Amino acid sequence: MARVESIEVLVDGLDHPEGVAFDHGRGVLYAGGEAGQIYAVDPEDRAFREIGRTPGFVLGLAVDGLGRVVVCDSVDGAIWVLEDGQLRRLLDRAGGRDLMLPNYPAFGPDGTLYFSDSGAWKQDNGAVVAVAANGVAEVIDQSLVRFTNGCAVTPDGSELWVIQSLGPDVSRIDLAGGGPAETVVRLPGTVPDGVAFTSDGGAIISCYRPDRIYYLSPEGRLEVLAEDPEGTLLAAPTNICFLGGDRKRLVSANLGRWHLTLLELDIEGVIPHAPQRWAADVL
Repeated sequence: MARVESIEVLVDGLDHPEGVAFDHGRGVLYAGGEAGQIYAVDPEDRAFREIGRTPGFVLGLAVDGLGRVVVCDSVDGAIWVLEDGQLRRLLDRAGGRDLMLPNYPAFGPDGTLYFSDSGAWKQDNGAVVAVAANGVAEVIDQSLVRFTNGCAVTPDGSELWVIQSLGPDVSRIDLAGGGPAETVVRLPGTVPDGVAFTSDGGAIISCYRPDRIYYLSPEGRLEVLAEDPEGTLLAAPTNICFLGGDRKRLVSANLGRWHLTLLELDIEGVIPHAPQRWAADVL
């Protein structure tokens, strides 16, 4: 069982943040805004600044081993990369398909970039995309179509966990052996959004609706970790990530408001894969 020790606002004044990602090598937290803002947040000083801006809503972020930031832009329908203060449009097609709503990126240990292409709300036309380190982009799953959203590669690199916000559920794709996606857990009455792994083999799952964050135990037991019936401190919690140090501090974006929430947990998170070489080197 996991427990929240404390919960508070980390920083306020952002523009309806949805995406968050932490650079464990440099100690920088990144967040995205509704008008395309990319924010760099100092979690110790609790200060932020805007360091770039894409054409539209930043839905998801990931960080590689060199400090480059992957950005999913919903309005532009493309994947961008922020490097040395410069934004570059990296990709807008995969496997002959125009991207519709790139939403949530995650790296594999081999440099593959995975991301959800959510599709249109209630149109069941989402997909999961993989961009190999050589720059070849392909759709690897078209069964998880119900607003494909949060994704994360397991610590051993063998599986990709993917959320369907309108499933509502979490599924796994076997990256090593292949085969059809399998359901990990169903979440009736919710709209799940983000996912992050814990060091005990469990996972944290955040929900756009209701204002709730779950802990999924290694045995598959689903527990409410945090909930806000008022929707103020947790307000449509979407993307989540663990900060550095002992990795017991969880940050949640709040699409419904203007702040990031800091939760102190009694369980530690896993550092996401952050390769140094991936498609940004060749595209």
